[in-house]
Amino acid sequence: MKRVIVLGSTGSIGTSALDIIHNNRDDFDLVAISANKNEKELLKQAESFTVGNIALSGKTPESDKIRFYGANSITRLIEETDAHIVVNGISGAVGMAPSVAALKSGKDLALANKETMVMAGPLIKKIATQNKTAILPVDSEHSALFYLLNGKEKEQIDEIIITASGGPFRGFSADQLKSVTKEQAMKHPTWDMGYKITIDSASLANKGLEVIEAWRLFDITLDKIKVLVHPQSYVHSIVRTADLAMYAQISNPDMRLPIQNALYYPRMKAVPSTFLDLAGKSLTFTEPDKENFPMLPLAYQAADAGKSYPIVYNAVNEVAVQALVDGFIHFTEIPVITDKLLQRDWSDEAKSFKEVLDIDSTVRRITKEVIRRGK
Repeated sequence: MKRVIVLGSTGSIGTSALDIIHNNRDDFDLVAISANKNEKELLKQAESFTVGNIALSGKTPESDKIRFYGANSITRLIEETDAHIVVNGISGAVGMAPSVAALKSGKDLALANKETMVMAGPLIKKIATQNKTAILPVDSEHSALFYLLNGKEKEQIDEIIITASGGPFRGFSADQLKSVTKEQAMKHPTWDMGYKITIDSASLANKGLEVIEAWRLFDITLDKIKVLVHPQSYVHSIVRTADLAMYAQISNPDMRLPIQNALYYPRMKAVPSTFLDLAGKSLTFTEPDKENFPMLPLAYQAADAGKSYPIVYNAVNEVAVQALVDGFIHFTEIPVITDKLLQRDWSDEAKSFKEVLDIDSTVRRITKEVIRRGK
């Protein structure tokens, strides 16, 4: 039986992971869970699964049943819990430290936190190698690529294609984008996700982060990573091989598939909700609108510059998205602010996780100043 820790257990990834564990109790034992502030739901989950190790990172708990709380609570939870695998469903840069803790403690990492690889990919892969632990991607696109690329040499890969739904503003003109609201940006046409990743999907920043993540995870050069808009969200990624044939992973959009594949790896088991009958289905693909959605080309720019630029891209976007939610900026200002910060010199390369976090902190401070000055 595989012992599992689920981080961000009250979020969309976490609840899907718990659903899988609930339906496969002969295979998995949930031994620890964490949340940011949703104490009530966290305690309900702990009672349902009889979990004793619980962490609440975003506030002081009201219940004495929560053993770990505060800034380093999740790291302590991971270090002090005997487990085989950690599902990291935490959103944002704060999810990087738990990824590090999981790998350093000898646990495999089912990774839904794309910021981990965007901010510190080389350092993360080095730790995984040193500790002989696996990084199993849980993003639907990267999970698909993980299996599509398995057993293929780099010289056999002509390109990889990551698909995008296009978000709620797919096909919008520049004039139309000027009048969109934050409420519209938080309504995804396909996936039910948290507000941050949903807004990122609307701006194509999420796809930009996924490009950087794929570049880090699979050591594929940027010129071989392509994005296509596929509104139906049935095809999750495609690999074109050297003979110019294409291989795709196709299923109903359901995050339980990549999560379950990561938990069972290297085995597989049926996920009925992802069964797709292609009869009568239409699959369409178009090029992304990089002019009206510049967060995607800015991601390529950041990755191409290397050094600390991917850290900058992620940090600026996180601050700008929160500023949108708080009503300080408009949706169309997100790429403007991101571009402004990327124009600065970030050519010093972070050689440790501390340096990664120092750069991240500096970028956030400067971004907030830029937003304040703009008002």
